Amino acid sequence: MSDKPGNSIPVCDAADPFPRAPGFEVPAGACDTHAHVFGPAGVYPYSPNRSYTPPDAPVGAYLHLHQRLGIERGVLVQPSVYGTDNRLQLDALAYLRGLGKNYKGVAVVDADIAEAELDLLQAGGHCGVRMNLLFKGGIAWGDVEALAERLARRRWHLQFLIDVSTFDDLESRIRALPVPVVIDHMGHMACDQGLDHPGFQALLRLLQDGQAWVKLSGAYRLSAQEYPPYSDVVPFARALIEANVERCVWGSDWPHPHFSRPMPNDGDLLDLLADWAPDAAVRQKILVDNPARLYGF
Repeated sequence: MSDKPGNSIPVCDAADPFPRAPGFEVPAGACDTHAHVFGPAGVYPYSPNRSYTPPDAPVGAYLHLHQRLGIERGVLVQPSVYGTDNRLQLDALAYLRGLGKNYKGVAVVDADIAEAELDLLQAGGHCGVRMNLLFKGGIAWGDVEALAERLARRRWHLQFLIDVSTFDDLESRIRALPVPVVIDHMGHMACDQGLDHPGFQALLRLLQDGQAWVKLSGAYRLSAQEYPPYSDVVPFARALIEANVERCVWGSDWPHPHFSRPMPNDGDLLDLLADWAPDAAVRQKILVDNPARLYGF
């Protein structure tokens, strides 16, 4: 990730344009539950308050990625650079669904969004809302609770970008919500904090009790290592799977925005799952069965 001269907003590196096929047999109906599309900025302008500027990552490149990986289903997640402007995601989903593809979306919305807008998002393939709780002071928890009540009536879920090592009362707050809760990127906690960190242990308990789902994604964001296979992440991924394999899903996090270290190849990232879950039956649950239940495929 680099800065353009005179611009304080960092510009992201592009994803590897040549994803390789994974080294294991990906089961039919496999789902990538976490990816984004970007651009062109002239049509879909970025928020002026964004923390990064991504390169274009069009829906065609997204489809190429999935064809190379053997992925048949996907979930697009609204990225922070668009704020609550979900137009690109709606257009991308309309295109994908028009091709007969099985894709869903997770939107970003204001806490007081009108029901008519939620209707439009739902008709366009959305089934959840993402909230960025990684940075303190961004969203009041009362807003989360109020929106959760409304989403429960639609049978939607809430997805949280959160660092489980820094968020106070994580366990009790999530247990009190009336909707399914999905935690991004294995809790987004740096591996050097250790498996015994109270925040990670709270996440394991939520999984064990069926109170949360977790995305086995973003290993490169948690690792202290610059290149795959990010071996320091292995104990964390395996602990999450062991806690409750029925609540684990996989995501590529393509095109890996806001990341400043060497860009991984997406085939390498999918191959990590074979190490975390050596049993093909377990991978079937993570890649196919679990996302089918969570997203309604």
